[in-house]
Amino acid sequence: MDKNYKLAELIGILLGDGCILIKENKHYEIKISLDKIKDKDYIPFIKKLIFDLFSIEAKEYYRNYDGCVDIRISGKDFVKYLIDNVGLKSSPKFNRAEIPQQFLIKEYYPALLRGYFDTDGCVAIVNNNGIKYPRIEMKICNSPMQAQYIKILKELNFKFGAYNIGNNAIRIQINGKKELIKWINLVGSSNPRNIERLNKFL
Repeated sequence: MDKNYKLAELIGILLGDGCILIKENKHYEIKISLDKIKDKDYIPFIKKLIFDLFSIEAKEYYRNYDGCVDIRISGKDFVKYLIDNVGLKSSPKFNRAEIPQQFLIKEYYPALLRGYFDTDGCVAIVNNNGIKYPRIEMKICNSPMQAQYIKILKELNFKFGAYNIGNNAIRIQINGKKELIKWINLVGSSNPRNIERLNKFL
């Protein structure tokens, strides 16, 4: 697999539940925050993805106060590489987060979507007059990546809605089994939690 394709998935993950922290130009850190129970089987995938790309062992830090786990990597060189070479922005995401232009290529679209969906998305079960159908949802904060992800979904010919949910954040909704099957075939998931819910409708 193309290394940049793997990197595109990591970019999606970082744009979802990740952050790039620089504190007083002294402490440089990447952090990906997940639910330690719901995402427990997804953690090894992310750590392996990082190792395959950079030969770096990410560490897990469990937070007892809110049920989350942080996957962390510290180091100035690594953080500067993601900012200067890859093109990611440091935190905060509000008004800033965007997909690096060099990855806005159609061959990377599925990986960018998959990484984001697996961290900041879900498969919801909707009851419409007694009939249950699936809905893929993703929340995107007020930032340039809103327009970028909308563009990606349009270019991949998904049928979807984008709705304002306050603070200029939006919720992407992709409704119905037909679109879900298309998502599975084109984008898929690397998170066992999402894979299980997607497969319920096949």
